Amino acid sequence: MKRVLVMLYGVVSYFLFLASFVYAILFVENIWVSPSLDGATHLPWLQAGLIDAGLLALFAVQHSVMARKGFKRVWTRLISPAIERSTFVLFSSAALYALCRWWQPLPALYASNNETLSKILLVVSLLGFGIVLISTFLVNHFELFGLKQVYDYWRGIPPQPLAFKTPAFYKAVRHPIYLGFVIAFWAAPRMTTGHLFFAVMCTAYILVAVQFEERDLISLYGDTYREYRKQVSMIVPFMGTGLREKTKASAAGK
Repeated sequence: MKRVLVMLYGVVSYFLFLASFVYAILFVENIWVSPSLDGATHLPWLQAGLIDAGLLALFAVQHSVMARKGFKRVWTRLISPAIERSTFVLFSSAALYALCRWWQPLPALYASNNETLSKILLVVSLLGFGIVLISTFLVNHFELFGLKQVYDYWRGIPPQPLAFKTPAFYKAVRHPIYLGFVIAFWAAPRMTTGHLFFAVMCTAYILVAVQFEERDLISLYGDTYREYRKQVSMIVPFMGTGLREKTKASAAGK
């Protein structure tokens, strides 16, 4: 019965993640949901801005703290390690839903594009979300979102560490998931005050969060990851240390 409940918990958490992810895409692209990122405002801009900053901070703190190894060590004394990842996914989904549901739009317009360019930017933004989703499958989508852990527990299989690999996008950047989000957030058909604030704050969070993630990856994979980091850029494709060193060497040879 315990194994069945653990499995059910993981499956429910996963599908809540899928629902929140789709909701977030619709929110960012201003499709079908209200409020949306660039919807109509109902509050004074200062009050709206403070609420939005608080929602972004809530998501950032939850996501970063619960992902750290130190927190996991304490947390898994209270809950089964088998549902640790599913619980992280559940809390992240709740924080993402809260961000989208109670976001206060700041609709003052900075830039707008003609219909053709707006459609192109919408496609680019959706491609960014596509990069995010594909990147999760390139490593291990079901482990990343907790399903593998609960399935292994249900079958009585001991947990196995995720093997280090660098398929497809990971040969160009170390964090294609973050790259996809940056593309999705900045490819805006209409750049409002709220959209600009959202994109800037999310990008700033990504640049901070990736530093903590890199430390965890070095702790997990050691010299293998250090060597990978020398050769492959963090978020901007093909700007890794290895490439820069080759460029410098080529310039020195001239």
